[in-house]
Amino acid sequence: MSGQRKNPQARDRTIGAQLKAVRLEQTSLNLEAAAQAIGWSAATLSRTENGKRHITSEDVAMVLTTYRVPMAQREELIESARSGVQAGWWSRPLPGVLPDVGTLASYEASANAITNWSLSFIPGLLQTERYATGLMTDDRAEPQDVEMRWLARLRRQEVLPTVDYVAFLHESALHMSFGGVDAFREQLGHLAQASTRGHAVRIVRGRVPHQLLLHPWLLLHFPDAPPVLHVELNGSSVYLHDDEVDSYENMRSMLDRMALSTAESRSMIEQLRERL
Repeated sequence: MSGQRKNPQARDRTIGAQLKAVRLEQTSLNLEAAAQAIGWSAATLSRTENGKRHITSEDVAMVLTTYRVPMAQREELIESARSGVQAGWWSRPLPGVLPDVGTLASYEASANAITNWSLSFIPGLLQTERYATGLMTDDRAEPQDVEMRWLARLRRQEVLPTVDYVAFLHESALHMSFGGVDAFREQLGHLAQASTRGHAVRIVRGRVPHQLLLHPWLLLHFPDAPPVLHVELNGSSVYLHDDEVDSYENMRSMLDRMALSTAESRSMIEQLRERL
């Protein structure tokens, strides 16, 4: 339990869910009794089971040994935890790129469905290089950091062919240019073609309910763990879990009812692009 721990990643949600299932199905221990037997606080075990802390293979071994799990099952789960530690580029820090970006990338790589809601800019998973670098420059990012941040964003985009991705954009985002007119025209063209690459882009027009005006968000669904919501802040981000996600699931359903179809959205984007 000592030393500097890494930020929790998507694999921690899966491992934590597995450990919780073992406790509930293979022991008679409640959370407090299990934590006491392991030598942890109840809060630490709760965070572990909910994937809100990085879980090492040593943690898994300690928990499963305490639960008296059969050796074959124990070794399988320990190996699963061990093999997932260095699963992708995000496990290695990149100069000029916030650690939160790596955490988000790990979640995206494990997701089977991703939904974006954005009010005033094109989401990172759909950005082109000139638009993205223009946005970063507008945010006064150091020139030496812009290239690395773009490369990290480009690597994040590699998940798109593997997930069910939907971007709901308020029409305001189609009038907020970054990087100049040519860069924005290119960005709109990329956005218009997204549906041909298997991604849904749907525009929301006019007035929207107050709850949709509060902030943009990214909702991630996983095959083996509960959904997670990501909210980007200035220089950091937050993740919402469990009951906190429910209202955003409702907002997603609301957006699905309000938004134009993909075909209508593509036509609108193309018309705007032609007028630039």
